[in-house]
Amino acid sequence: MQMKTGVEQSVYAILMLNMLPDRAVLPGEAISQQLGSSPTYFQKLLRKLVSADLITSVAGVKGGFKLKRKPEEIRVYDVYLAIEGQQSLYSPSGILDDMLDLEKEDECCLLTDLMDEAESTWKTVLERETIKSLHEESTKRFPEKIEGLREWVRERMVL
Repeated sequence: MQMKTGVEQSVYAILMLNMLPDRAVLPGEAISQQLGSSPTYFQKLLRKLVSADLITSVAGVKGGFKLKRKPEEIRVYDVYLAIEGQQSLYSPSGILDDMLDLEKEDECCLLTDLMDEAESTWKTVLERETIKSLHEESTKRFPEKIEGLREWVRERMVL
């Protein structure tokens, strides 16, 4: 399994929005530029995050985006679901059934239980991490770089 870059870009965009003071917004163009993303593609990601009630869109000349929820309420798994959707990571294709020439009532997939357990574990890890916990970790690991990013956000925010 390989996660698409949209999830990663979305998590980091939300981390930037977390740096905004109350009532300020950050233009989508500025965020996509900082992330090195295509503005057109990134607008699609932002719409998904708005639809998932993770961020808010403010229209107008002084418009942009801001968090809709508190950072401790936004789980990494929420971002994943907003971008990738609810589908399971594994879907059996019937190879074993064909290989063993199983009848319809005998059909099975030896990997289903294993993959369900792996997905459950993966989901649990993503559910325990929040934007707040990622912000705290990044601030601890890269304090000067995070302060530089915070300054970049302040220079581009709209009040």
